[in-house]
Amino acid sequence: MTYEFLKTEKQEKTLIVTISRPSALNALNLALIKELDALIDHIKEDDSIYSVIFTGEGKSFVAGADIGEMSVLNGMEGKAWGEFGLKVFRKLETLPQPTIAAVNGFALGGGCELAMACDIRIASDKAKFGQPEVGLGITPGFGGTQRLAKLVGVAKAKEIIFTATMITAAEAVSIGLVNKVTTPEILLEEALTMAAQINRNGQIAVRLSKRAIDAGLETDIETGGAIEAAMFGLCFSTEDQKEAMRAFLNKEAPTFKNK
Repeated sequence: MTYEFLKTEKQEKTLIVTISRPSALNALNLALIKELDALIDHIKEDDSIYSVIFTGEGKSFVAGADIGEMSVLNGMEGKAWGEFGLKVFRKLETLPQPTIAAVNGFALGGGCELAMACDIRIASDKAKFGQPEVGLGITPGFGGTQRLAKLVGVAKAKEIIFTATMITAAEAVSIGLVNKVTTPEILLEEALTMAAQINRNGQIAVRLSKRAIDAGLETDIETGGAIEAAMFGLCFSTEDQKEAMRAFLNKEAPTFKNK
């Protein structure tokens, strides 16, 4: 499948997805989000992809949604636009494969929301984050009011959204929005290293762990514990569990078959 605004490259078991609309700082227009929607569907069905890295071309990760497209929308059209973006980013968030945002530059508005829909965020020390929507007379529309508070806490999320100010990568890591900060030159290398660490583990267990974590965030500790127990039990019906524990007891490296 070919795309106008997305570049894809497979490195072993990791798919690298580059948002490529550099003339607009990779701003999200309708065509780009439709491509992203189709690509996510493809990734979900491809078991040869163990992990996914999202990054941006040029000096921007994603500088936000396309203001030119949004400026002419009425209330109903704006709601539909937000609902579509929310749907696509939720599909990204619930991919079975772990996802890493390698944030190379501006991650503002929809760009910050895209990064937050990924499981892990690694940022260049040149990256900037923010939800500047209120300065444009709108709210965040692709999940910013929901995911940011869960990641950094309610008060800090309100500060970032209400003031519409950008924060640095250093501040982003200090508040828990970003996992790690590195230099621009080794950003992708760092993301690929982390992806490789994920890839060499049992993928059934990795995916069930992701499912348990995400489901647990939406419920109480007792229900979350029941979900974890169910996922834990499922692992014991797999060949991978038998192989990995056999290898451990024999001081060998396991050979996972994802079965």
